[in-house]
Amino acid sequence: MTIDRDRDAEGRARNARPRDALGRPLPHDAAGEERAPEGVVRTPAETLAQAQALLDEGRPFHAHEVLEDAWKSCPEAERQLWRGLAQLAVGLTHAMRGNARGAATLLERGAGNLAGYADDAPHGIDVAGLVAWARTAAEDRRPPRLRA
Repeated sequence: MTIDRDRDAEGRARNARPRDALGRPLPHDAAGEERAPEGVVRTPAETLAQAQALLDEGRPFHAHEVLEDAWKSCPEAERQLWRGLAQLAVGLTHAMRGNARGAATLLERGAGNLAGYADDAPHGIDVAGLVAWARTAAEDRRPPRLRA
């Protein structure tokens, strides 16, 4: 049995259904949120600015996609940093969707990945502040400040 799947221009499986601000799929005929393009290589400053703007707009799912691009294209030494930031955005997405358990899991995982950068935080990222935020954010639901 073969199942037809939505595919992007490069042939990768990609759900073409529109999404809401929290990344939930909507009916095919619905007007969804504009999605951040995937696979874009940005400078760290561009990544942080775009992700912060999306977080401030209440779109953490979309911020996660921007941060995930950085995670996939950054130098090996920064891989856990960008992964941790992406996990914080997903954790906030879960919190805003009402999934407290999923939020707590992802926020703690993200904080753990970030913690190793606290002593020498690159790109002006407020690592210590983000780790502290993540440990209380499941109930708070306010977007984090990526830079101090």
